[in-house]
Amino acid sequence: MTSVTYIIGVSYLCNNLRGHRRNAGLSQQALAGRAGISRQAYASLESGRSSPSTDVALRLARALGTAVEALFSLADEPPGVVQADLVGASEADRLSSSGPWSRRARLVRVGSRLLAMPLAGPAVARDSLVDAEGVILSGSRGGNQVTVQPFDEAEAEMPALVLLGCDPAASLLEPGLGRYGVKLVWAEQGSCQALAGLARGEAHVAGCHLMDEVTGLYNVSWVRRMVPFACTLVTFAAWRQGLIVAAGNPKDIRSVEDLAAPDVTIINREAGSGSRSLLDRQLQRLGIPSTILDGYHREAGGHLAVARAISSGLADAGVGVQAVAAALGLDFVPLEEERYDLVIPNHLINELGVQALLDLLRRPGLRRRVETLGGYDVSSMGVPVSGA
Repeated sequence: MTSVTYIIGVSYLCNNLRGHRRNAGLSQQALAGRAGISRQAYASLESGRSSPSTDVALRLARALGTAVEALFSLADEPPGVVQADLVGASEADRLSSSGPWSRRARLVRVGSRLLAMPLAGPAVARDSLVDAEGVILSGSRGGNQVTVQPFDEAEAEMPALVLLGCDPAASLLEPGLGRYGVKLVWAEQGSCQALAGLARGEAHVAGCHLMDEVTGLYNVSWVRRMVPFACTLVTFAAWRQGLIVAAGNPKDIRSVEDLAAPDVTIINREAGSGSRSLLDRQLQRLGIPSTILDGYHREAGGHLAVARAISSGLADAGVGVQAVAAALGLDFVPLEEERYDLVIPNHLINELGVQALLDLLRRPGLRRRVETLGGYDVSSMGVPVSGA
């Protein structure tokens, strides 16, 4: 039976609520109602983020027809290791005999799978070090199963929303999700990479902004092509994408044509990203070969990374969203307005993290936060995409 363990003083409280609840065929809401507590309070208990009072423990035991000792017990030993599926490791790590072992990792559950995401490279730090739930200890050479030592098993089992995508506004979801008892695990990836990860079952949600060049519509045909199961698409926002240039636009860059000037250096996004696709469409329309652009093959992993390269003088221009240009005090030359959608597998739609996200998208507070970044139209936030 599944249990979680958390520290009380110098002992460890073993929590078997989840297994007993599932054996009884009860949802969290149903059991919380029988015990006379809120669903949020129950979810906090089941995940191990809080400990029960004597009164609540007795009521839970009565609701489940069992003894308190069957639900809660003390253990003198720290939490043990768990088995998880390794995702997000480089191919070199997978084939290496040393691999990503002894590396900090995010531990999150997507559906029935416990995933270990090693923290290395740009994923380790944005503006601060990214938190981890454990350390990868070992794994089979070239395999996907790894042994992980959680720092706290309750944290590893805490409800999570794994979001893949490139929208820099994703971080604004974190405090709101936290109020639902859900942690946000955001991996910054281009649109195609995000959809591929979703198709492999490595996330609850993927964000994308990919235009179908035949129909001129966004995202739906790409999702049908890349994801092998039914999904629901929900709009996050429409945003303005364009050329991010240095403050004051010293190179007088006014259009994509100006990127071909011999004294202009660009920074590009990775292949498969919506921003790279936008640049390629513009170059093709203008008949400009990408080979004459200085820096076309220099890639940055995300909108903020593009803006930082320009801000530091490493490049004169790059494609990105208006919000990051505004955040870093850079100039912006608009090119297109795009729709950024969130892609949710239908079989995960009732997960706690997904439901919390959908509720959050309907709240005016989040809309105001995103809108004030600049370059976002949030009028359709949370609206399902027709034809998806």
